[in-house]
Amino acid sequence: MATSADDLRDRRKSASENCDRWLSHAFVPAPERLRRLAEAATEEKYDSYGHGGDIEAVEQEVADLLGKPAAVFMPSGIMAQQSILRVYADRAGTKRVAVHGQSHLLVHELNALEEVHQLRIERLTSDPRQPRPDELAAIPGKLAAVTLELPLRDPGFLLPTWDELVVFAAACADRGVPLHLDGARLWESTPYLGHSLAEISALATSVYVSFYKGLGGLAGAVLAGPEDLIAEARRWQRRLGGNLYTMLPYAVAAREGLRTALPLMGELYERAVEVATALQGEGYRVVPDPPHTNSFQVYAPRDAAAMDAAAVDRMERTRESICAGWQPAAVPGWSWLELVITPNTLQWSVAEITKAYGELLRG
Repeated sequence: MATSADDLRDRRKSASENCDRWLSHAFVPAPERLRRLAEAATEEKYDSYGHGGDIEAVEQEVADLLGKPAAVFMPSGIMAQQSILRVYADRAGTKRVAVHGQSHLLVHELNALEEVHQLRIERLTSDPRQPRPDELAAIPGKLAAVTLELPLRDPGFLLPTWDELVVFAAACADRGVPLHLDGARLWESTPYLGHSLAEISALATSVYVSFYKGLGGLAGAVLAGPEDLIAEARRWQRRLGGNLYTMLPYAVAAREGLRTALPLMGELYERAVEVATALQGEGYRVVPDPPHTNSFQVYAPRDAAAMDAAAVDRMERTRESICAGWQPAAVPGWSWLELVITPNTLQWSVAEITKAYGELLRG
């Protein structure tokens, strides 16, 4: 027999599919999504095993944006980062890489760095903040690479200040170890850091960026850096099974995101700060305060089951989707979720968002 939690999940799924307004990510039927991609395609020929078509076009576009000599498109960020870290390890003659303890590389990838590549992980810190130069200095011996996740997603999409980032990059350079940026949401980080993508990327040897998060693509990632490193990473892409016959839909969606979503990052960040401030006036708490990107954590002084029930009730009544599922927080009686400000959010006024979230606390 289905539990009440099962019933609520079924109701949420049904209500979500019937919505006609979304605060964050909209539901688009698959046929419609494919039609839009067909309209966005600009190249007559498609790529073949990583050559030609939109693949080469998006690689060049991203290399130019990041100010790097070369770039390679891969089907996933997991593959991209495994590839570059393996290249660094092979070149350095050591398997040791320095990573934040709450990095996506360690938390969400089934221990792939150790299981697949036998890399040895050195944790800079596991505290909910960006690592410091003194923590890098405390790791003895030779390192193949150092990684920074910008922003650090799990503790709340946290960024360093620009000055902190410059100092940390200088510490890597002084030690003679390559700095790699895990930039899955690097596009969204430029407003807070106050510098361009190229200026941020210039602090690191290599950079990975994603297309299906802030840019709204289907999937895919680009790894950018020096030509020799990228050439070696392409070899690991092949070894890991990522050199697909064609990646046409992913590349087209990526280029469309660069054209339409990337120019909005400043506006999305400003709206995130406005919404975070307004929600705190309703009794919520946000982390970080203020947000560092267009995404942040929202904490509610009500348990997750009650918040979920109120959210589904409201969705069924209004046909508006304003949040994903709520999770229990560390503080008993509180719950939390991640709120991502997208181009859809710009169609809502801050007052509308505040009123809608206020209903969840009172519902």
